Amino acid sequence: MPAVTADTLTLARVPKAGLGDVERPVVGVTTAPSGFEGEGFPVRRAFAGIAPRFLDPFIMMDQMGEVEYAPGEPKGTSWHPHRGFETVTYIMDGAFQHQDSHGGGGFIKDGATQWMTAGGGILHIETPPVELVRSGGTFHGIQLWVNLPSAQKMVDPAYQNLEGQDVTLLASHDAGSLLRLIAGDLPTGDGGVVRGPGSTRTPITMLHASVTPGSSLSLPWKPEFNALVYVLSGSGTVGAGGAFGQAAPVRTGQTVVLGEGDRITIGADAKQESRHPALEVLVLGGEPIREPVAQYGPFVMNTRAELQQAVEDFQSGRFGQIPAGALMPHTGS
Repeated sequence: MPAVTADTLTLARVPKAGLGDVERPVVGVTTAPSGFEGEGFPVRRAFAGIAPRFLDPFIMMDQMGEVEYAPGEPKGTSWHPHRGFETVTYIMDGAFQHQDSHGGGGFIKDGATQWMTAGGGILHIETPPVELVRSGGTFHGIQLWVNLPSAQKMVDPAYQNLEGQDVTLLASHDAGSLLRLIAGDLPTGDGGVVRGPGSTRTPITMLHASVTPGSSLSLPWKPEFNALVYVLSGSGTVGAGGAFGQAAPVRTGQTVVLGEGDRITIGADAKQESRHPALEVLVLGGEPIREPVAQYGPFVMNTRAELQQAVEDFQSGRFGQIPAGALMPHTGS
């Protein structure tokens, strides 16, 4: 990890902090509990214990792995339904295959992202390819659920395949950090704006940053968005410290909730673990929807009645059908 790298000296850079910038204070730090998803692959529940008002428009996020599988161990999920939101799956190590009931599908690896709009209803499967199941190997990824506003919950399902080379690359103002912008936009030091390749119905920003040991990333952030920093691996601090407030120490599997402002500061400890030479973080923010949320498993709606309708529609086959000869989890030798 990570699959996508670049020489930061050759990239456009985000602007350094200015006198009028307002540093976002640390509201809280949580540690993700571990669990299992699908057919039994290990996950960290990144948003567990965080109040929904700080997450809006996000619903949940799982860090899948990082795990080193022995031959025959890799597992995924079988066919299952979704309605009312978008799923974002970002793969840093290993590979996943995807297929859905509306014709979407792809092979996700090497820093690729799949963006699936469940909308009014979809069936899909995510599973490791046969080769990974047979040989074993490293698997590491993220799945994020992004809510849709009530006016868009029943839109037609859609699928975006974003290859690793599609991601927008930037550097910090001092070139000490590499930024992979998956969705949303960021300003550059020359007064321009760059955008990630992901097309989002709910306005969000999603990026993966690698902060080299001993360096600090100062990141401009839209004041109307919320702000979350999740530590994929490594140790460091989030928050500016000094006159701006207290910098919070962080480590692998922790999520930082930030308050209001237009600047995020992330620092990497001088010494990192040997297998991950940099502090790796996922930085997320979005425009809050501020609507009631009713969730029942894979359905995210606004009311209990809408959840009941989702269950009825799924049971009646209105989410589509599993195609003939569909992808299935590999269980053979």
